[in-house]
Amino acid sequence: MKVLIATDKPFAKVAVEGIREVITNAGHQLVLLEKYTEKQQLLDAVAEVEAIIIRSDIVDAEVLNAATALKIVVRAGAGYDNVDLQTATAHNVCVMNTPGQNSNAVAELVFGLLVYASRNFYNGTSGAELLGKKLGIHAYGNVGRNVARVAKGFGMEVYAYDPYTPLEVIEKDGVKAVASANALYETCPIVSLHIPATPETKNTINYDLLSSMPQGAILVNTARKEVIDEAGIVQMFEARPDFKYVTDIMPANHADLSARYAGRYFSTPKKIGAQTAEANINAGIAAAKQIVDFFQTGNERFRVNK
Repeated sequence: MKVLIATDKPFAKVAVEGIREVITNAGHQLVLLEKYTEKQQLLDAVAEVEAIIIRSDIVDAEVLNAATALKIVVRAGAGYDNVDLQTATAHNVCVMNTPGQNSNAVAELVFGLLVYASRNFYNGTSGAELLGKKLGIHAYGNVGRNVARVAKGFGMEVYAYDPYTPLEVIEKDGVKAVASANALYETCPIVSLHIPATPETKNTINYDLLSSMPQGAILVNTARKEVIDEAGIVQMFEARPDFKYVTDIMPANHADLSARYAGRYFSTPKKIGAQTAEANINAGIAAAKQIVDFFQTGNERFRVNK
């Protein structure tokens, strides 16, 4: 079997070597396509491979049509909205992610952003402490659980809402489960977003929801750009001088937000939640192991398409 690593933003060298070891030890061949600059390079590379490991690379219908031997795509990371799941299913291609491998990296970034916002972006004025503050975690998956763990170290009072996680699962971690998103935002002046980008979640973080937050509101978004109603963020900034928004997903209206709401808004230049050496290695090697297991035993545990 040929396994392709297709990454316009490559894995760290040590991660590639780890992937190579897993793949070759299982009797498969590893093919590398790194730092490619044109889609045609990707289309040519996928033509004869049975498996692909990607990061944020786009695997759309055109790529899937070109990959006539393909059996599996693994996205090294949690999100998988860069893969056309419907077309993959139509081609009988299994799509997986690697949940949990980047979770600690993202959780630590949440608190880097949160401390930065709480201390007024280090502008020399008196900020606020996190001790005793109520933190709301919107979606209690792998990242949310890690955020809760770190929050307890800060002495925060932690709440969570996740319609797909039983209340008892949340509460066994010492986290207070709430029954709705509205209840979470009404209760917590600080909310960290960890919801996926789906048709149901698109633009759901809007003014109506945010305006219910208590005074001193801070929204941290290390999830997805699509879940934010950007017009609603502007409306919130205008209506609530106490509101701050920090993210590692640059909004389309970044320049406007930076100019109009300096000291209340911050975005990193690019998405960096999973950009640590440890997460890079963990996710890549996990992807390789899942591919090997898929071909050896048919294991589809982390399949995300139907």
